[in-house]
Amino acid sequence: MTTGQPTSASDHTTAGRARGFWRRRLLDPILAQLTQGVTPDKIAATLAVGTACAMFPFLGATALLCLLVGIPLRMNQPILQTLNQLLGPLHLVMILVYVRIGEWLWRAPDDRQFSVTGMIRDFADLSFGEFLQKFGLAGLHAFTAWALTAPLLVALVYYTTRPALRRFARRSADSSPPSTDIHPAGPRV
Repeated sequence: MTTGQPTSASDHTTAGRARGFWRRRLLDPILAQLTQGVTPDKIAATLAVGTACAMFPFLGATALLCLLVGIPLRMNQPILQTLNQLLGPLHLVMILVYVRIGEWLWRAPDDRQFSVTGMIRDFADLSFGEFLQKFGLAGLHAFTAWALTAPLLVALVYYTTRPALRRFARRSADSSPPSTDIHPAGPRV
C-alpha cells in the first residue's frame, strides 16, 4: 500500500531537493515580499498576471511581455521573471494547446503536422518570410486562444492564491513580536 510519502533515503533526498528548489526559487521571494509590506492581493495579482504572460504562445516573447506588462502595473519583476522561467515547460505544452483551441475557434482544419519541435527546427532552417508563411496561421490561432483564455487564467490564479497569501500574512503578523514603540511626547490619551 502506498501512502504517497517517500519510502527510501534517496526518495527523501529527491523530495527534499524538489521542495528546496521550489521554496528557494518561488516561495521564499514571495514570503519575503509579504514581510516587507507588500500586500497579499498585490502578490496574488503579480502571480496571476505573470502566469498569463508566461503562457503567451510565442517562443522568446514571454520575458519581454512580463517586463512590459509588469512595469506600468508596478509589479515585482523578480517574481514575474522567476515565475516565467519556472513555467517554461508548461509554456511549451500550452503552445500546442492554444493552436488546437484556436483552430477550433476559427473552424480551421486540424493541422496534425504542427509540432513545437518542428516549429523550432524550421525557425532555424527557414527564412523569416518562409517561417511566417508556414506558421503564421498557427500563430494567429494560438494568439486568439490565448487572448480569450488569459483573463480566465488571471482570475483563476488570483482568486486561488489570494486566500492562501492573506492567511500567511495574517499568521506572520500574529507571530511577529509586539511593537515597543516609545513616543517621545509621552503616552497618548
